[in-house]
Amino acid sequence: MKALLRRHPLLVLAFVLASLGATFFAGRIVWNAIYWAQHRQEPVQPWMTVGYVGRSWGLPPREIDARAGLPLPEKGHPLTLQQIADQRGVPVAEIIALVEATVAQMQAEQAQP
Repeated sequence: MKALLRRHPLLVLAFVLASLGATFFAGRIVWNAIYWAQHRQEPVQPWMTVGYVGRSWGLPPREIDARAGLPLPEKGHPLTLQQIADQRGVPVAEIIALVEATVAQMQAEQAQP
């Protein structure tokens, strides 16, 4: 191994970096698969973003936004349902009810043949 390192240091370095990158991304895939398998159809909570709700319920988040009349998220800064309610000056329960109704409607449409 030492001889290989002496003869081809850049090749060994590239191999180590590629191995670390592959391990990192494989770990992320496994982590996400486990996390989302356990967080399917979570009850809607004030701390959730529309993206989280969509991912949890298997629905496109931007469609939930559009149908519920919610603001599209700024790039990199999605709003929680609590923040949306605060911006509108309404109780968060009203926004949650709106999102839940939209999710139920979208699920009903998916269930129809």
